[in-house]
Amino acid sequence: MPTALVVGGGVAGPAVAMFLARAGWEVRVVEAAPTPGRHGGAFLNVASNGLDVLAQLGLRDALVADGHRAGRMVMLSGRGRELGVVPNGPAGDLARGGVIVRRAHLHAVLRDGAARAGIPIEDGVRVTGIRSSTDAAIATLADGRELHADVLIGADGIGSLTRTWIDPGAPAPTYTGLVGLGGFARVPGLAPTHETRVMVFGARAFFGYLVRDDGTALWFANLTRPEPDRRALAAIPSDRWLADLAELHRDDPFPVPDLVASTVGPVSAHPIHALPHVPHWYRDRVVALGDAVHATSPSAGQGASLALEDAITLARALRDAPDHGAAFAAFERMRRPRVERIVGYARAVDRNKRVTRSRLGIAVRDAMLPRFLGRAMEDHRNDDLYEFRVDWNAKGVPVG
Repeated sequence: MPTALVVGGGVAGPAVAMFLARAGWEVRVVEAAPTPGRHGGAFLNVASNGLDVLAQLGLRDALVADGHRAGRMVMLSGRGRELGVVPNGPAGDLARGGVIVRRAHLHAVLRDGAARAGIPIEDGVRVTGIRSSTDAAIATLADGRELHADVLIGADGIGSLTRTWIDPGAPAPTYTGLVGLGGFARVPGLAPTHETRVMVFGARAFFGYLVRDDGTALWFANLTRPEPDRRALAAIPSDRWLADLAELHRDDPFPVPDLVASTVGPVSAHPIHALPHVPHWYRDRVVALGDAVHATSPSAGQGASLALEDAITLARALRDAPDHGAAFAAFERMRRPRVERIVGYARAVDRNKRVTRSRLGIAVRDAMLPRFLGRAMEDHRNDDLYEFRVDWNAKGVPVG
């Protein structure tokens, strides 16, 4: 029985482990974080392409049960004028729109699925070294132990140790110029935003929100800031963030100021980085996937879905290719063009989110966005973001 060691228990890790287990592999997953679900961000979008992968794992319904369907995004200016409507899925097909879920819920669904498949996920296990021999990949752990497997799969995120072992000269993540904040609020009488997320290009910061059927609002903000120190950022208390947001959004349309004022619980904060191009995704018996090799900013709404796509593609390649080298090469060949295009798309969206203090700049942006968004809707130019599919039951190495 072939064996795999998966480093990382976020999204890509449990998913690739479940597919490999179906293919008859013995899989072990280790996660450095001591507590499950301790990853940045309060909530995220799982697009239709990601939902398709979850459906093939039998997990789609469990995820959607605690999600908010959001097949479209309404874009507003800082004065409340509608700039356009953007599909969060194939244009004109709300039923195939994305679902907004708490990040912790996605992790729980994946972990529950892995547990039912008999796959152990060991938390608090930190990999400090990697090497590869002619017949095994070896991970050295912080406690001195070594784990051996036929292949090592790095699903260890944007700060990936696996990536730097594969290519010591690999580029570091780049800061997008934005700090992401997120939280939950309840504003009495605020109607649910059925099938919709609202995005506001505010005068001083970008703000997005949705309201669930139970009245709970999920919001996020993107602040244009110099790159912060992570530790200093983590030390900022929620009440200070809320005070800053109240000032930044004081002139923005209802209900943005009210959502900030009515926030309950902690505010999550993290600098937003991206990883546009990593020259090498594999070496010897070691391969990386997900954010470890192509991290996109949240602006594309595709980070989790791309990780899920990677998982099914890599697992099927390992199942059907003659050896791990052929599988890794096929995986990278199929995935690289798509993911790098989406990372570039997110970078373009980020540029529109970065706030200029120039009134002229804001006026130009608000004048140009409706034209850009209208053209995107008319020619369905973004539909291929959501149409990608790998069929697990098909035979042969995926070729795209």
